[in-house]
Amino acid sequence: MKIAVIGAGPAGLYFSLLAKKRDPSHRIQVFEQNPAGATYGWGVVFSDVGLAFLREADPEFFRTFVAHHERCDYMEIVHRGTHVQVHGNHFSRTSRIDMLKVLEDACRAQGISIEHGRRIEDVSKLASEVDLVVAADGGNSAVRTQFAHHFRPSFEKRRNKFAWYGTRQRFHPVSLIFRETPHGVFIAHSYQYSPELSTFLVEVDPDTWRRAGLDRASEEESRRYCAEVFRPELGGNELLTNRSLWFEANIVRNDQWSYRNIVLLGDALRTVHFSLGSGTRMAMQDAIALSEGVASHPGDLPAAFAAFEAQRRPASSSFQAAAARSLDWYENVAAKMHLDPVAFAYDYMRRTGQVSHDDLRRRDPHFAAACEAMACHERTDTPATA
Repeated sequence: MKIAVIGAGPAGLYFSLLAKKRDPSHRIQVFEQNPAGATYGWGVVFSDVGLAFLREADPEFFRTFVAHHERCDYMEIVHRGTHVQVHGNHFSRTSRIDMLKVLEDACRAQGISIEHGRRIEDVSKLASEVDLVVAADGGNSAVRTQFAHHFRPSFEKRRNKFAWYGTRQRFHPVSLIFRETPHGVFIAHSYQYSPELSTFLVEVDPDTWRRAGLDRASEEESRRYCAEVFRPELGGNELLTNRSLWFEANIVRNDQWSYRNIVLLGDALRTVHFSLGSGTRMAMQDAIALSEGVASHPGDLPAAFAAFEAQRRPASSSFQAAAARSLDWYENVAAKMHLDPVAFAYDYMRRTGQVSHDDLRRRDPHFAAACEAMACHERTDTPATA
């Protein structure tokens, strides 16, 4: 088949790589509107569960993909200055730009063409010239917008504000830092993703954001303010910016996933909030499923699309439901700040309803024992079973 992929993010590139490996006769061209090497954000994080899918899909590429990842097997929840460790949570982290380079190099080695700085203005014309168009052009997908009456997308804007920073302070575990200030609660999501750098995502509710004057602050003023809020953790290191403007989470869903020979993939199809750390994982699992659908139904796109959707729609719905519960927890965290640090960490770990007390006991028996000694499940609002 002749395949056009719009968007050189993890979904588009990984689909291209897998599809070409499964059938070298495919002619695949990837179009990316941004220049080569241009990416925003800092690091990306994968759980061990997420990596297991990638290992199974392509063991050879998997070894290359994780070769330079930073790894840890625990996380920290910081509340009232107390660092509560929860072990048995395995994470692998890398920089977004390095991840994309590894994917691009693997694609080019297979003979896949990648054209940067190319925006597709007429998707209908492109669709008439190829057998398959994969729209992997992100959460603000132009393809989805152009055919909105067919895909029927819906959008849910959540209330909290976020700014995405980096820092040279190295947070070896995935760290969630909760800080009470005179204006309200600030939250940092942080993790080391390279030998020198960590991601540092700051979250705050809109009322606190306005009381702190951040609604009127420049990017540099916001950076300095947030650095001072988290000075105890940052030490002498500063926050680093890369288009670190305040934004809100926009949750995207689509009633229809395909139209004619066009199919949505990754964030164009569905967004999963980063509080679960699963957006890139979901995008790459989408790529696996679509490539399998195409390989299993050669020349039959309706059947390939149906197989893709049957495999991924239940997982998509489940993850978005868990993400919604996670968002609710963060948006109402002020009501949890009275909890003891261990009880607070326990409530955090149970926030999606997908982790039971028995799960925590298997992952980290010492943490579970501390929670049992304090009767944490009786002191929090989270149900005792999931």
